[in-house]
Amino acid sequence: MLSNPLDRNQNDDPRLLRQLLGRAHDLASRHALHSVVVGMAGFEGDPEYPEIVDFVVSALRVDDAVFRMTRERTLLLLADVDASRAREIINRVIDDYRESFPSTADPAITIGYYEVAPGSDDVTVKHVLPTVFADLPRAH
Repeated sequence: MLSNPLDRNQNDDPRLLRQLLGRAHDLASRHALHSVVVGMAGFEGDPEYPEIVDFVVSALRVDDAVFRMTRERTLLLLADVDASRAREIINRVIDDYRESFPSTADPAITIGYYEVAPGSDDVTVKHVLPTVFADLPRAH
């Protein structure tokens, strides 16, 4: 298990990606709880993207987790929510970001969702990543 999911010294360790997905599978299989893996992606070199991610991460609950794959790709695990609720949460936080840091353009990010429902067996890197990063942003 992830002992402290939001610890910045650990959340980008590649070995923890499988643990994050394992936690989602465990919540679904052992506790019959839905979880959602959220993939966030920004343009390469976008200086605003890390700030957006930090803002989103600061709004997460203790039970949620973050995994920073690269500077432009991040996975979030929202525990005990379904896909509809996960979208509401992320949209609300992104709207809060827009209000807190108004600019002339909307944040240039894509967001993908992978729901892990009770009975889900395909909670693996090869199933989750292509789904959450299906619509990656294109270069300017």
